[in-house]
Amino acid sequence: MSVMVLGTASHAGKSTVVAALCRALFRRGIPVAPFKSQNMSLNSYVTADGAEIGIAQAVQSFAAGLPPRAEMNPILLKPKGEGISQVVLMGRPYRDVPIAEYYRESDRLLEVALDAYRTLEGEFGNVVVEGAGGAAELNLYDRDIANVRLARALRLPILLVGDIERGGIFAQLYGTLQLLPGDLRPRVKGLIVNKFRGDPALFENGITELERICRVPVLGVLPYATIPLPSEDSLSLPDKKPLGGAVQVAILRLPHLSNFTDFEALERRVPVEYVVPGAPLDRFDCIILPGTKNTVDDLEVLRDRGTLDQVRKARERGIPVIGICGGYQMLGKEIIDEGIESGRPGVHPGIGLLDCVTWFRTYGKTTEQVRRTARPVGPILTPMGTVTGYEIHMGTTERGADTEAFDAEGAVSPDGLVIGTYLHGLFQNESAIRALVEFLYRRKGLVPPGEQEGAAAVPGSTGDPYEALADLFEAHIDLEKILPFFTVKTGMQ
Repeated sequence: MSVMVLGTASHAGKSTVVAALCRALFRRGIPVAPFKSQNMSLNSYVTADGAEIGIAQAVQSFAAGLPPRAEMNPILLKPKGEGISQVVLMGRPYRDVPIAEYYRESDRLLEVALDAYRTLEGEFGNVVVEGAGGAAELNLYDRDIANVRLARALRLPILLVGDIERGGIFAQLYGTLQLLPGDLRPRVKGLIVNKFRGDPALFENGITELERICRVPVLGVLPYATIPLPSEDSLSLPDKKPLGGAVQVAILRLPHLSNFTDFEALERRVPVEYVVPGAPLDRFDCIILPGTKNTVDDLEVLRDRGTLDQVRKARERGIPVIGICGGYQMLGKEIIDEGIESGRPGVHPGIGLLDCVTWFRTYGKTTEQVRRTARPVGPILTPMGTVTGYEIHMGTTERGADTEAFDAEGAVSPDGLVIGTYLHGLFQNESAIRALVEFLYRRKGLVPPGEQEGAAAVPGSTGDPYEALADLFEAHIDLEKILPFFTVKTGMQ
């Protein structure tokens, strides 16, 4: 059997609950796989066979002790602006569609999602299904393939998660229950109150009232926690508060910023600030241009707001500049778009800090896991050694006179202070974090900070946030009321 986790709104904590539940089951030897039929996020991950899925489903799969796979997130929507999203279907780019046109394909897409679910269910026996956004969006019921239509097709018991930090927890949970279609309401078997700050004992009377008005048991109250798991989407960006410090790193907050999870391990080692285009950059010791879904459009925003000139001036002051994926493309001499990336053919001058040119000639996308060794050029790459990560990008970059940054990939300036690479996840490698942080501190005559426990946030790095998450979940949620929804598949331990 399986269970479905729905939420009262986006960012209520569905993804975290699913990950926690997957790890709790994994620890008991119960085989389980995560599943989200449709995810909308610019934070994605590449599986071993080159499929692209939402980062949250990758996190949940690691929590379940499984390698990520396309069936866990069969439909990924990557917003491009103006109501258009790229649809990634079963891990591969399908096409760019306006949202109204996408909705017209709901029936077919639901079947794709159901086929993926059945594959996981047949293989593992148990699946933890995550909904999307708020479950009670009345105007979407006829085409909601992530919540209502999926719930009707699967007929699973439902857990409903509410976010008490936002306030209005009674209205959230009771209102969502009342607005769910009548046939689904009885399927809600438990409520979870998430992100409680303070002493949960102070909410005991709140639990009593919730159970009275909702007539559904409250399974527990999860405290607000800062366990270092990768963020699912851009709703997490406001949670990132700039911190002062002797060394500060700027990450440009591009309008179509993607995969900012690349830097979340780095954030725990050095003060990092996400800087909007046009804001001053003169106080920062390093500037990072991150990935973006719309390289050309975001490049023009940076140009219009004077940020490109600021980056060039920082380079003249000897400040290191690092570009990841779309940021790497921007660092070159120009971007030649044949109408693939932006829909408008044209030649766009880049920042010009690297001797390379990027072409957008085809709709194809590179998606692969990689392992590369940094070239011994300059003070940042030289001590970095071999690193792992993944590529997710459209376009191809032709390198000129500059040296490769990594074997067979990227580019680096002669002094090693301007680095461009397609390698997502670079700064989830301990050696890469250490190389950058130690350089920045020593450049200012400072002693680099010591190693911090739990600095990395993803599998393959130190620490295990999944165990911490499961410990928290089991300490505050009545798991014994959830376990009957799952079974151990015959022949599996």
